[in-house]
Amino acid sequence: MKESMGTEMLLEDIEDLMIGGATGFRLPIASNTVASDSEYMAGLLSAFGYSLSDNPDQSDLWLVNTCTVKSPSQSAMDTIISRAKSSNKPLVVAGCVPQGSRNIKELQGISIVGVQQIDRVVEVVEETLKGHEVRLLTRTTLPALDLPKVRKNTFVEILPINVGCLGACTYCKTKHARGHLGSYTVQSLVGRVKSVISDGVKEIWLSSEDTGAYGRDLGVNLPTLLNALVAELPADASTMLRIGMTNPPFILEHLKEIAQILRHPCVYSFLHVPVQSGSDTILSAMNREYTVSEFKTVVDTLTELVPGMQIATDIICGFPGETDEDFEQTVNLVNEYQFPQVHISQFYPRPGTPAARMKKVPSNVVKRRSRELTNVFEAFTPYNGMEGRVERIWITDIASDGVHLVGHTKGYIQVLIIASDNMLGTSAMVKITSVGRWSVFGEVIEMVSCSDHKVSCKQIPNQDVPSLCCNPAKNGGLSESPECCACGNDSCCGQSMLEKSGDSRSSVVPQNQNNRSFVGWILRKRKHLLHRGTENDLDSASGSVLKHEGGHGSMTKWDFVDKALLGGISISIFTIIALIVALKFSVFWSK
Repeated sequence: MKESMGTEMLLEDIEDLMIGGATGFRLPIASNTVASDSEYMAGLLSAFGYSLSDNPDQSDLWLVNTCTVKSPSQSAMDTIISRAKSSNKPLVVAGCVPQGSRNIKELQGISIVGVQQIDRVVEVVEETLKGHEVRLLTRTTLPALDLPKVRKNTFVEILPINVGCLGACTYCKTKHARGHLGSYTVQSLVGRVKSVISDGVKEIWLSSEDTGAYGRDLGVNLPTLLNALVAELPADASTMLRIGMTNPPFILEHLKEIAQILRHPCVYSFLHVPVQSGSDTILSAMNREYTVSEFKTVVDTLTELVPGMQIATDIICGFPGETDEDFEQTVNLVNEYQFPQVHISQFYPRPGTPAARMKKVPSNVVKRRSRELTNVFEAFTPYNGMEGRVERIWITDIASDGVHLVGHTKGYIQVLIIASDNMLGTSAMVKITSVGRWSVFGEVIEMVSCSDHKVSCKQIPNQDVPSLCCNPAKNGGLSESPECCACGNDSCCGQSMLEKSGDSRSSVVPQNQNNRSFVGWILRKRKHLLHRGTENDLDSASGSVLKHEGGHGSMTKWDFVDKALLGGISISIFTIIALIVALKFSVFWSK
């Protein structure tokens, strides 16, 4: 242990630095696999006595974890490297960029650690602090799953089930960095799930470049793994499982089995299935290995078999060779299904990929198509009709507005509520009071008791109130998605949920659980009451305006709790003032 050395270091996730908070969703902005790697490295360094710092100037070393799918990520890395050099800060660069582009000039003279060497990050840091350059890139075995970890969200475990993929998309450089498919064994993943549940984790996010390809290198398949993991989840659904991104080719043969798992009370009815284009011609040029018809089969089957199923997808605008007709087919596909969540990105050529050598679509055309598709998507109203419904939600985060807690329904629709921080990590029944474009607002009806296992999803009878575990949702409703990269790979997320064309939005962004205090809850509740009396409220993800249609009362109405709190605070203030005055008089008369 090095606790006596007092060394502080800055650990930056390159995607968080680049686009954090732009869309209103925190963890999904960065790649889940990259985020998990960052958490493992933070845990190893903390266990060895290093302190993690948020202040670049006070840090003794900078550690940057990178993604490689698109140019903005590498550009952000280049900026950090320049800042570190100008500040004379020792620097370690980890992740996909050094693994896939080790010889680029920006990395010359800098310590680097590859995606398969994160378990040796302490060694690299120590040698770098001594003034040595270390380059660990040789691929060995998969890093152990039981390494120390510092989670960004204490209630969420990001669990990688495999690295690499079996695809060969012409635009993606992640394959260069993370290589061929390498899966963790079912036994090791089951052991990790047992461990994190005992740690108090309430959501487990499975992370992968392609979840559907899991186990093909081991002779097992995804349904086998998922059934084994689900068997370990608490029967009261106090811990939920979220399945990671899957490309269409490898899930087609398991659709019915996957649907059955998605119906399970302890599994979110949500899946991210990238389509990238609505044109078979463009899909062929991308080497995506499926057709639009096969993608539709995946969506149609899961929507039919899973009540309240929510599906997110990805679109790349302006891929080389994309004609107006190809783009129109993509627009038609999005219009047909009205996906509640679409990650829209512009094509970025990555050096060394086949797509980089293809004839490009003019940049002004790419931008125009991106804006047009974004406008089409934003015109959807996915949450209409949810007002008045009763839903069970799982609460794991605080919104960045400091007012709301963030929960999710069985379909992973984001629900914002006003409640004490003590409700973080719990489950509750809520009534949806109003809806916005990006999320819904709810009021807590009752807590769901999970600790004593008296509330089991399987024991809830059929009633007019929806089941605690099934949310038969209508089409629409925005789900927070775990992935957002143009290649559809969970490990290389480099784009926000919507293409950001100069659109600055004030957002309600879920963030880490800070300021968990009674006073914080009072302030949030008072701020909420002031909001309730106004005609407009802030929509959580985009800053768009949400109209409340009555039933919220007036900002001038005070309930009993508010009066009692205000009275107590007033008495305390007057008491303190009186004591100060008395003390001053006492000192005066003594003189």
